[in-house]
Amino acid sequence: MASMPPPSAAGADSDQILVEVNGFTRTLILNRPKQLNALSSTMIMGLLRCFTAYEKDDGVKLLIMKGKGRAFCAGGDVAGVVRSIHKDSWKYGADFFRNEFLLNYIIATYTKPQVSLLTGIVMGGGAGVSLHGRFRVATDNTVFAMPETALGLFPDIGASYFLSRLPGFYGEYVALAGARLDGVEMLACGLATHFVHSNRLLLLEESLKKVDTSNTFAVCGIIDQFAQQPSLKESSSLNRLEIINKCFSKRTVEEIISALELEATNLADEWVATTIQSLKKASPTSLKISLRSIREGRTQTVGECLQREYRMVCHVMRGDFSRDFFEGCRAILIDKDRNPKWMPPRLEQVHDEAVEQYFSRIDDPQWEDLNLPPRRSHGRNIESKL
Repeated sequence: MASMPPPSAAGADSDQILVEVNGFTRTLILNRPKQLNALSSTMIMGLLRCFTAYEKDDGVKLLIMKGKGRAFCAGGDVAGVVRSIHKDSWKYGADFFRNEFLLNYIIATYTKPQVSLLTGIVMGGGAGVSLHGRFRVATDNTVFAMPETALGLFPDIGASYFLSRLPGFYGEYVALAGARLDGVEMLACGLATHFVHSNRLLLLEESLKKVDTSNTFAVCGIIDQFAQQPSLKESSSLNRLEIINKCFSKRTVEEIISALELEATNLADEWVATTIQSLKKASPTSLKISLRSIREGRTQTVGECLQREYRMVCHVMRGDFSRDFFEGCRAILIDKDRNPKWMPPRLEQVHDEAVEQYFSRIDDPQWEDLNLPPRRSHGRNIESKL
């Protein structure tokens, strides 16, 4: 086994992505454990170099991705993006997301199998570099969420593609409420392809490192040898799918909350109360653009979702219609008072015309749409185990 920085990497930051070489397998290790492996611009560019180089390399058949420490990846380094924007450089944020979304697209359309070992926290950008890949292995310590509405953002990284393909209206629930899922729930709803107990992950990894083929059936067969089919906990939100479908199928966020409040009067279930509380704490603007994003994603390819989300995130970076993203990051990530002051503060004050603007082109000579390279594949399918 040899360990080295990514192809063509240089400089002091090159150790943020480590590469282990084992025969025909390359293991990519996200290496910012103190930051829970939050994706920096350096890491994104390093991963882009790796995926681009290894796709062309006949000596590479399989990619494994994992995180160092107690997290797979807690998301993108949005605090760094916000600090750069405060220095009057929204373009840094636009470039950050452009490269991240390009990486997501390359992974979603990759011609060789990728196995992501989802230990610990998998959130935001961490989902983007794993869930678009062919094999997603959840475990007993996995914690997944897309918590963007609490930050004044929206589930991006192509989330409108994979969340909109979950059973029923479960994707709307996960996106709007920022719901946390465990590894069993990820497997059941289709976000994960396999569940392997953490005490067997090293054995799985050692077996995968002996792979000499890109045949997905062969790789799947190896993972199957270690995989389990555990049962959902009684408290799982997936056991409330009937209520979720009833409430989150409503046309507007206001109607969703009203439907949940009606359920709360008829049903003594802590889950309903917690869900209502999560929605009421989130940015009203974020909730509305997130709901529309998921709904549009149902009929779009992964590339179309990423291109639309790029327009949306650039509007957010520029603060064109709301400063909620900066306020959310201040309250949650920087000052950590956890008391954001959203503007506007109420759902009924976020009009359809304001939501529509997030989906429009940006009128700025410095800005370009996200141009994606032609690829042979068009993205993965989500396969629910329910």
